[in-house]
Amino acid sequence: MVDIAGDRPAVVDTAAGPAEVQLSAPTRYLLAGIRVALGWVFLWAFLDKLFGLGHETTAAKSWLNGESPTKGFLGSSKGPFADFFHSIAGNGVVDVLFMAAMLALGVALVLGIGMRIAAVVGALVTVLMWAAVLPPANNPFMDDHLVYAGVLVALALLGAGNTLGMGAIWTATPLVRRAPWLA
Repeated sequence: MVDIAGDRPAVVDTAAGPAEVQLSAPTRYLLAGIRVALGWVFLWAFLDKLFGLGHETTAAKSWLNGESPTKGFLGSSKGPFADFFHSIAGNGVVDVLFMAAMLALGVALVLGIGMRIAAVVGALVTVLMWAAVLPPANNPFMDDHLVYAGVLVALALLGAGNTLGMGAIWTATPLVRRAPWLA
């Protein structure tokens, strides 16, 4: 039976193998809220850069208007990796990969599906974004990008997709049963 409400325990990988962790209802709902909120952060980045909704990206600078979604951020990179980020800023392949990642992460987190792969891809993307802003403005090394990476991994490890999400349904699909890394 598939449990949409999230009453199934989270399965956490430990050194001794997978172990089930029983989370209280308030904890599960808090994690679900964090998951959806973080999903919206990624989804909004995609939508704003695609359509130029005027928050960070004007309509004239939207991807649909022919502008690059990576040129401004990566092109203004400073720090030890600036040359690398400047060299890929505005590249069409990088633009497509970035936008696909923002959309996929936003959808996966909002729906609570593919949490393992979302954690890996999201952590990779946010750590790369952190590297592009080194050193961060308000701290010698720590910023929100590293926090997001850690939160993404924690959400996946704690089964946050099962509460107020479709994680349990997704995990029960034949595709995910054949390829558990998609869970």
